[in-house]
Amino acid sequence: MSWGCGLCQLLAGGVLLALLAQLVRWLRADGDLTLLWAEWRGKKPGSIACLQTSPETELRGKVVWVTGASSGIGEELAYQLSKIGAFLAISARREDELERVKKKCLQISTLTEKDILVLRLDLTDRSSHEAATNSVIKHFGKIDVLVNNGGRSQRSLFMDTNLDVYSAIMELNYLGTISLTKHVLKHMIERKRGKIVTVSSVMGIMGAPLASGYCASKHALQGFFNSLRTELTDYPEISIINICPGPVQSKIIQNVFTENLAKSLENSGDQSHKMPTDRCVRLTLVSTANDLKEAWISDHPYLAVCYLWQYAPTWAWWLMNRMGKRRIQNFKSGLDAENTRESGLPPSCSFSFAS
Repeated sequence: MSWGCGLCQLLAGGVLLALLAQLVRWLRADGDLTLLWAEWRGKKPGSIACLQTSPETELRGKVVWVTGASSGIGEELAYQLSKIGAFLAISARREDELERVKKKCLQISTLTEKDILVLRLDLTDRSSHEAATNSVIKHFGKIDVLVNNGGRSQRSLFMDTNLDVYSAIMELNYLGTISLTKHVLKHMIERKRGKIVTVSSVMGIMGAPLASGYCASKHALQGFFNSLRTELTDYPEISIINICPGPVQSKIIQNVFTENLAKSLENSGDQSHKMPTDRCVRLTLVSTANDLKEAWISDHPYLAVCYLWQYAPTWAWWLMNRMGKRRIQNFKSGLDAENTRESGLPPSCSFSFAS
């Protein structure tokens, strides 16, 4: 009997140690635990290293089309993909900025001029998407990965915001994205393989004040791509991957929608407390290489809120209501909504989200 009790105590202690290790790992995490496991070991059980499923091995030589590639996450994606050795199609509205990105890609990689296609694209001009897709296919012969990264965020209260702003957000972030996806997916279905990666946001999982339209567009993308995935069960080699970043150091905040289409944001605020763009992009590429259906990429406390919203939504509502009041007060006072230094809040209480 004493031997059995000792064994039970030993097993209980082992379980507690394992749980403690997971808790420590989670507290230090900058992505969900599935993603961090994929970064460490890859998706293939029993592999000693992640070489089989690292971006360097999975994406080298692949044709990757990145939208919104003239700045922020899209620009950094172009740089990291070029270093890996992926062939690139980069798109945005500003062709001169795309040429700048291409020039740097050529400087930091072994790619040649023909390996990078600059393709001006307006996501709101849906009539141009078929021709753009055909241009990429004509140039490279295929499209292995589409990264839907183009879009804009928002900073305005619903009652102050014109409805045409909401129409513009949905036209760009949602309808433009699924329009382009439709044309690229047709090509992937013909080849029976491919990856469609959509840069959503943690706001596609939760809600937050001052971004109701942006949040709605990201919820729409999450619902659409989660549904699309269920329609592609006959094509197991076509992956639908949703990336949900939290606050990232990018220029998205400088180009946000406000209460009317003609107005720009006056104060973009300090970005230094946010996740570095290169880290966000690295984890995005890990998610892509490992075919993760959904990845949360964020530091705490934003990552913690994702888990709270997923598993304890009542607590999440309570917490967001409290933090949301301060965020709105900052905004109305002329401060950046996420400026915790001037508001007197500690950084861990700043709730601002941007992809």
